[in-house]
Amino acid sequence: MLFRTSLIREYAEAGIATFLVLFGITLTTQFIRFLGYAAKGRIATDAVFTFLGFATLKYFPVIMLVTIFISILLVLTRSFRDHEMFVWFTSGQSLGRWISPTLLYSAPMILLVGFMSLFLSPWATGKTEEFKRQLESRDEVSAISPGVFKESRSGDRVFFVDKLAMDLTIVQNIFMYSRENGQTGVTVAKRGYQELTSPEQHYLVLEKGRRYLGPPGTAAFKIVEFDEYGAKIESKKIEQYVPGVKARSTLSLLENKDSASKAELIWRVGFPISAILLAVLAIPLSFVNPRAGRSVNLLAAILVYLVYSNVLNMMQAWIAKGLVAPLFGLFSIHGFMIFMIVLLFYTRSPVIRRQLINVIKK
Repeated sequence: MLFRTSLIREYAEAGIATFLVLFGITLTTQFIRFLGYAAKGRIATDAVFTFLGFATLKYFPVIMLVTIFISILLVLTRSFRDHEMFVWFTSGQSLGRWISPTLLYSAPMILLVGFMSLFLSPWATGKTEEFKRQLESRDEVSAISPGVFKESRSGDRVFFVDKLAMDLTIVQNIFMYSRENGQTGVTVAKRGYQELTSPEQHYLVLEKGRRYLGPPGTAAFKIVEFDEYGAKIESKKIEQYVPGVKARSTLSLLENKDSASKAELIWRVGFPISAILLAVLAIPLSFVNPRAGRSVNLLAAILVYLVYSNVLNMMQAWIAKGLVAPLFGLFSIHGFMIFMIVLLFYTRSPVIRRQLINVIKK
C-alpha cells in the first residue's frame, strides 16, 4: 500500500510539472503564431485570444497524452538510475507490479483525454471555423488592424489606419488608396467613423481630409479638401456553414459511412487507447543501462513516441483514402504496440523471464 501511494505521489508531482511546461510551451507558441497573423492583417487583433483559447482546447488531448508518458518515464528512470528498481527486483518483485499504480495514476487523465478527443476538441475546431467565417464576413474597416495596410476584397482599395477605437467604429489618421475608372485616388483624413444606412450598405465617413485624384504617371491631379467624405465599404455575406470532418461531432461521424468520417472516428478513439498503451510502455522503456548512458532510454522513448504518432497519422490518411479497412487500421498499430509492450516486459523483468522458463520446462 505504501509502495503504491508513494509511487502515485511521485507520478503526480512529475505530471504537474510536465503539464505546466508543455502547456506553457503550447500557449506561447500559439500566441506568437496568432499575434503574427494579426500583425500581417490576416486576423483582427481583437480575435487573437479567442483563437488562442480554441487552439488550446484543440491541442489539449496531445498535451495530456505526452504528460502521461513523460511523467511516468521520468519517475521510473530516476528509480532505475538510483538503483531503487533493482532492490525491488532482488526482493522477488517483477516489473509488472508497476502496472497497477501506473494505470491508477493515469486513469483520470486517460478519461479526460477520451472526453477531449471525442467531444471537446471537435467542438473547439468547429467553433474556430465558425469564428473565422464571422471574421471574414465583417466589413473591411472592422477587419483592419492598426498600423497594417489592408487590401479590400475586390482588390481596388488599400486601407491604413493609425488608431482604432475599442468599439471598432472610430478610426484616426486614415489613408485610403483606390483605383476608379483608370484613375488613382489617394485619400487622407484625421478621423473617420462607420455609418450604417441599411443592413447591406456600410459607409466609412471621413472628416477633415484631402483627396488626390488623377491618372497615374501625370501631373494632372485634382486636389480636393473636404469636411466630410463617404466611402462605401464591402461586407461579405455569410454562406451556409458546412463543418469539416474534424469539426463534426462524434455522433455525426458514427452516422456517416464515408471513409473520411471513419478515419476521423478511428483517430479520436485512438487517443485514449494510445494514452493507456503509452502509460504502460513507459515502464519498460524507463530501464537505464549504465554502460549506454543515462539519456539513451529517454531518447529511445521519444523516438518510439514520434514513430507511433506518425504511423497513426499515416494510417488515418490511408483509411480516409479507402486504402485500409478502418478496423484493420485500429487494431494493427495498437496491436503491434501491445506486442512490443509484452516483449519489453519480458526482456526487462528477470522474474517474468524465470516464470516463463519454468512453465516451458514443465
